[in-house]
Amino acid sequence: MPSPGLLVLFGSQTGTAQDVAERLGRDARRRRLDCRVQALDSYSVVNLINEPLVVFVCATAGQGEPPDNMKNFWRFIFRKNLPSTSLCQMDFAVLGLGDSSYAKFNFVAKKLYRRLLQLGGSALLPLCLGDDQHELGPDAAVDPWLHDLWEKVLWLYPVPPDLGVIPTGVPLPSTFTLHFLLEAPRTCSEEQHGASTDPQGPPSERQPFLAPMVTNQRVTGPSHFQDVRLIEFDITGSRLSFAAGDVVLIQPENRASDLWRFCQALGLDPDQYFTLQPREPGVPCPAQLPQPCSVRHLVAHYLDIASVPRRSFFELLACLSPHELEREKLLQLSSPQGQEELYSYCNRPRRTILEVLCDFPHTAGAIPADYLLDLIPLIRPRAFSIASSLLAHPLRLQILVAVVQYQTRLKEPRRGLCSSWLASLDPGQGPVYVPLWVRPGGLTFPETPDTPVIMVGPGTGVAPFRAAIQERVARDQTGNFLFFGCRWRDQDFYWEAEWLQLERKGYLMLFTAFSREQERKIYVQHRLRELGPLVWDLLDRQGAYFYLAGLQRTLRFQRDRRFPVILCHICVSCHKVHGLGSGWRSARTRAPGGGGPPPAQALPASILENLSNKLWALRGCF
Repeated sequence: MPSPGLLVLFGSQTGTAQDVAERLGRDARRRRLDCRVQALDSYSVVNLINEPLVVFVCATAGQGEPPDNMKNFWRFIFRKNLPSTSLCQMDFAVLGLGDSSYAKFNFVAKKLYRRLLQLGGSALLPLCLGDDQHELGPDAAVDPWLHDLWEKVLWLYPVPPDLGVIPTGVPLPSTFTLHFLLEAPRTCSEEQHGASTDPQGPPSERQPFLAPMVTNQRVTGPSHFQDVRLIEFDITGSRLSFAAGDVVLIQPENRASDLWRFCQALGLDPDQYFTLQPREPGVPCPAQLPQPCSVRHLVAHYLDIASVPRRSFFELLACLSPHELEREKLLQLSSPQGQEELYSYCNRPRRTILEVLCDFPHTAGAIPADYLLDLIPLIRPRAFSIASSLLAHPLRLQILVAVVQYQTRLKEPRRGLCSSWLASLDPGQGPVYVPLWVRPGGLTFPETPDTPVIMVGPGTGVAPFRAAIQERVARDQTGNFLFFGCRWRDQDFYWEAEWLQLERKGYLMLFTAFSREQERKIYVQHRLRELGPLVWDLLDRQGAYFYLAGLQRTLRFQRDRRFPVILCHICVSCHKVHGLGSGWRSARTRAPGGGGPPPAQALPASILENLSNKLWALRGCF
């Protein structure tokens, strides 16, 4: 039977699902299968009815939402008017990637699997549920599932006997070839490429707005353990528009010192220019790279050499290594049996790609430049909650950034790429431009002027609530109740003067919890308990909305069972037992490593009933 074309479609938020999808593509090519790997939203979904063999690789974002690059597909595939025989010609498999500490673990993959069956598709295998919480990560489930998948596929479509499977130690051809130029181009295409200070349309990932940084101010005290920055950008002429709850995405770059170390390790000249050509027809070149491009630009703006490498990195590096001892070690780290050792070497200490390359110098020095884009992932944008309102600060955009820095067993401190880069920028020393764009967030606030809003925002989680309060105050809306928590009043009480002024004017009721200012630590949940009657009155009698935002380590009650218990305590203290339905909506407004506040959740009071019967179901909503 002739081999069909295998289609691998992925929905990825942080790059893990894309990495697995590309691994599937490589495995398919080793088995002589024609294979295409695409993001779900870049694929014309109407053609799905003609696909004989499809593997879906899907992550679950936030509290059960599809990743950004599959949302259009998601809306289409769940149209109610699709015939139940739409996909009757298709064999499919679904691989999910998630985190079992969340209630809606692998929700997207589970729901997609059921939907594909409803539309007539035939499942090659049961659903695979990769779990980030497993001690060996998602690979603990993915590896055996892939073994079964290829057995099934090769039984249906055997490898031609005259060709055979390409051994794993033999590198596949690179996706692109780099053609180095003898001379630098006369015009610098890099400055004109992509980002712009005068965009022709709304800024986006393909064309960010180069926003001038106006201020970069540390807002924590000098003795505080963490450097937190209030950063303001001038967005004049950007065509950017945003509301409270929206997020800004920022495209960071690598440190200059890391760029030099990388080029030295690989024997590259940062000032040399090249053009990029795909080996196969129909493969687009990365939109973020200019043509021609310098090695300096490629490493500084595109290659994520500061990220922790995935297993696929070691697999390819082993194929490219000419050094026997280094190759043997790389093969061990990339094997299924070596995953515990890989976790100990790489994941636990958060060792970066650059550091791994320095640990394997003979291999690094022999890497062909053609393989750079296959070996190293691209730098992904980081998302931050917008901390200001256009109604209060026209033509300005502000963010609150916690600079990520921590120590592992490695000598060099671990640093968040984007937050550290932003903190290093000083507009006082000359013009500073940052590529950014805006996308809608998951938070929406009530439009009715008399609806109260309860906001719980410890630490940098208060950022989106500042935008909301500014917006509501500009519209003369009162009924703003803010629960804010931090360690010390004089060290990390963000926007203290602003909150107190709004209190005096009657626009805000502020409740604070300073955890380190007394012997017994006090957090925002303690204030919620103390003010139970007030909170319940706002929810039950006045129809208030309840919002929650903050870093997961700060929201100590968010992902366990204590939060519904707090609300239950509030109800009982008011001689009522009511409950929460399934109407919680949530939004993650920060990508990992971004340094800004992630989760935020909103609850209309109309769903508060029958709490005593629903606490068990509620355990996964937080």
